[in-house]
This record gives sequence, structure tokens and C-alpha cells, in this order.
Amino acid sequence: MQAPTRSLVLWFPDWPITAFAHEATTPPKPDAAVAVFANNLVVACSWAARAQGVRRGQKRRDAQALCPTLQVVAADPVRDARAFAPVVARIEERAPGVQIVRPGLCALRSRGPERYYGGEAEAARMFIRLLDDEGFSGVRASVADGVFTAEHAARSAAADDPVRIVAPGDAGVFLAPLSIATLDDDEFGSLLSRLGVHTLGALAALPVERVRERFGERGVRLHALAAGLDSQPVQPRTPPPELHREVAFEPPLELADQIAFGMRVAAEEFIAQLGAHDLVCTELRVVLTGERGERSERVWLHPGSFDAAGVVDRVRWQLAEDAQGIFGSGVAGVHIEPEAVDAAAHHAKGLFGAGPDERVHHALSRVQAMLGHRGVVTPVIGGGRWLAERQVLVPWGDRAITAKDRARPWPGSLPDPLPAVVYPEPRPVGVTDIAGASVTVGERDVLSAPPAVLETAGQRRRISEWAGPWPISERGWDPLRARRAHRFQVVDADGGAWLLVVEEGEWRAEGRYD
Repeated sequence: MQAPTRSLVLWFPDWPITAFAHEATTPPKPDAAVAVFANNLVVACSWAARAQGVRRGQKRRDAQALCPTLQVVAADPVRDARAFAPVVARIEERAPGVQIVRPGLCALRSRGPERYYGGEAEAARMFIRLLDDEGFSGVRASVADGVFTAEHAARSAAADDPVRIVAPGDAGVFLAPLSIATLDDDEFGSLLSRLGVHTLGALAALPVERVRERFGERGVRLHALAAGLDSQPVQPRTPPPELHREVAFEPPLELADQIAFGMRVAAEEFIAQLGAHDLVCTELRVVLTGERGERSERVWLHPGSFDAAGVVDRVRWQLAEDAQGIFGSGVAGVHIEPEAVDAAAHHAKGLFGAGPDERVHHALSRVQAMLGHRGVVTPVIGGGRWLAERQVLVPWGDRAITAKDRARPWPGSLPDPLPAVVYPEPRPVGVTDIAGASVTVGERDVLSAPPAVLETAGQRRRISEWAGPWPISERGWDPLRARRAHRFQVVDADGGAWLLVVEEGEWRAEGRYD
């Protein structure tokens, strides 16, 4: 078996919290209690949350019971990786050949940095100083035989002494007292625990032949890790191509047309660079920086792929949507980078020309370029109980993001088929019985009389068929925001189908069926 390679590992404690704080519009305070959850379990938490008893693996309700002020953050592996990429690039400026084990943990061969900086400890401390200058405090570093041993050595380093060196050949001694759970293999660890093997040292003491007979090559690999014989070498990543573009304006510009004109060359170079790598951009991140440090950042989507004109349009639209006037002076710089890319072969035009979908896309994109980002919208059905809030208009090309999730249960919501016409504001109507008295709904959902006549915009229509009432109840626990209403479906004598709702004795039409 190949001898372990001396590896230098840098560990960033609670990286998901750091990544969230880095990208959040309003970053949490340094002493805020924050926890990241996946499947309602804590996967990372801040030191303030740990001080109140929050731990990894806790259920959400238990963590919130211990810390009522806990800020809940959803896990986002993409966010973690995106925030970690520039940190690794900064490390690669001092020592190439970095392997990203996972976001918040990276490794590299120690031989090069050790020779250049005069020793393993000196090289590790250099990286810690570098990262501290970049604003990443609390980083731990270690050098040991193999990445596995170095990772756990870094985790065991103290805050006041963040560098730990495990001497060559001492990896097995260092790992021996660690729990078998350190192998991060639940099935294997659970079985060994039942067999009475609770530490890595106990596993390493087992004859390797017996381990192979019982667990196969997988067991042999874990046995080698437990003994400090990690033969897996550092696997340096291939740095991604520099696909972003930046344009600085001196002096800062205030007119959107001037900024868009200044972006034309950069946009063409951006698309050409993607094409050189046989890629196209399907999601574009645009960052605008003001003269006084103001910042506007947004990710734009595209139904197909961006071209240079589309990139310039997104910059212009982002400036136009600056309704709050965050750029009090002028725009000093624009940064564009691909948020998501795809193979260019997937977006090649067909042999016999563009299909109908492509022609529709080009037509709508041209109209949108003339009218603005929200000049062309498509309807999407969202969640909720009322039709007006379920009808969401999304600008062409954007991802459909609704305030209320359609997949959640909404007791009282209207099932399919939905009305073809939905009024933005329900229209007042009148519903009376055969004697001309207004129809009401009692406390037990009992009608005062069958509906007979529908009055809309001064017209009286005889009701031939009707169904209901179906109750809608919202926020019964809050007297100020509570709502209770009843829905009806009616068909008039002319064959028109209506969706009606009565609330506090007032009848309104929510929509019509075609």
C-alpha cells in the first residue's frame, strides 16, 4: 500500500453560516444565534447558538425550544460552494494544487509550501494569516499523514493555537482514541459498535485479513484510515476558466444608456469566452457597484441562452428597477459572471431552422427588449385560497417564484378546473331569492333561501343551477386578520358560469368560467 502523503488541511468551522452571512442581503450580527437546517435537522450553527445548547443533529423544534431567538436558515449546498470558490482561488495564489474536499474544507500537498515558507507549521500559519486578512477568522490548519488524519487534526486544534502538526508516522497514535463514528459511515460504524469496536484504535488492532473476509475492500479501506494509512493522495482541482467580466467607469456614470453602451464590448467578450469553452450561459449574475459603495446584485434567467444583446438588456433592466434609488451618485462598475452554464451543443439550432418554440422566444424577447423587463409576463398558478393571490404574473424568462407554495395544503382553496377569467378585484354583485330578499349564509353554513337571481352591472340574470356553499376560513386565531367567507358556483339562464363569494353579507364575483 502506498505511504500516506503529508497533507496540509484548512478547515473553516461552521462554513454554511459563513456562506449565508457572506451572501445575505442583511448579514446577521456577529453575536446572532443562527442555525442552518436540512430536513429539519441542524447541520451547522453559530457559536452564539451553541452557547444556548444548540447542536448539530438536533431537531428544529428542540433547537428553537433551547434558543427562541434562533434564526432559521435553509441549507443550500450551491450557496456554500459558490461562496467557497473565491476563497480557494485566493489560496491557490500562494500554493497551487488545492483539493476541495467539501465547502469549508480544502487540502493541498504540504511539500511545496513547507519548502518555500521554511517548515510545515510556518506554511500553515501563513495561510491562516492570509485568510484572516481576507476576513475569515477562526480558520484551523493542520499537517499530517493523509487528508483524513489532517482533517481531524485541524478539527482538534484550539482557537488560541489554530495549527496542529501530527509528526510523520504518528497518525495511528493520534487517531486511536477517536470514535468509530469519525469514519462517517453509519452502517459500518453501527455494526462495529454492536461488535464492541468503539474506537479507531480498536478497529486498527483487528487483523486486516479478518476485516477483508467480513467487510470486503470497503472494510479494508476504512481499516487503513483508522490505522493512519490514508493512501488517497491529494487530488488538486483544475481551476475553472475565468469567465467573468468587469467594467469600471471613471468618472461614474448616471445614465442607463451610457452604462449599457459601455457594457457592449464586455458583453461580447463574455459570450465569446463562453463559446471558446463550448458553453452558453443560462443564468447570469449582474453586480452593480455605486460610487459610494452601493451594491445591487441579481441573478437573471433566460429561457434559452444569453447573447451579448441579452446581457446588455439585463444590465439596463437592473438599473431601471432601481426604484429605491440605491445609487445616489453614479455607477462606478459592473460585474457579470455566469451563474449557470450549459453545453453549447444543447442549444444549437436545428438542421431545418428554428422550431415554433424558438420563434416564440425570439419574438417575445424582442418585445421585452423594447418594453422592459416586465413588459412581457406569463401567468403562473401559485398557492393560497383566493384566486387573485394565486394568479402570479412572471416576467418572460424568469423563474416562477411564488410567495405561497402551491404544493402546500390550502383548506378552502378552489380545486381544478379554475375559472378562465379572474377579476383582479372581485366585482360586487347581488344574489336574491325568488321573493327578492338577499340570500345570506348562517353560522352553520345554512342558506336563508335558494339563490334565484344574480344581479351584475345592472343586469338581472335568472340562476338555473347552483352549488355551495363551500366555507373559507383564514387566521381564526387572529381577530384583526381573521376572514370567513363562502363560495358558490352558479349558472345563469344564458349558460354563463360564475364563481361567487359571500363575505360578511356582501356578494362578489371572483371569476367566470368559459
